[in-house]
Amino acid sequence: MNRNPLIPFALIMVMGIGLIFFLSVKGLGDMKEVAKEKEGGAKTEETAAAGPEDIYKKSCVACHGANYEGGVGPALKGIGDRLSVDQIKDVLVNGRGSMPGGLVSADQAEEMAKWLAELK
Repeated sequence: MNRNPLIPFALIMVMGIGLIFFLSVKGLGDMKEVAKEKEGGAKTEETAAAGPEDIYKKSCVACHGANYEGGVGPALKGIGDRLSVDQIKDVLVNGRGSMPGGLVSADQAEEMAKWLAELK
């Protein structure tokens, strides 16, 4: 049973180098798509057609709860009684407290603010 102890290390090294090569080629292929997204030129159909409820499910439900009851973030039921639509829009775009800004794009913030203000 005199096996060469270097063979497993050599195989791991070859697989690692292959993986690095594959990932760098994949990254180069995606470079143009990432550049378009940064410029804002390539918005996906999903984001363009997303309504306020879809945006909430994607970005807000983790902190504000599935039934708007709160959790990490405050409860959103009756938020229209406490804040005006403009104030809600400002919070959505700029953030407030522990809520980061930019979770809702500026062009969708007005529609989202109106929807949140009507929650009961």
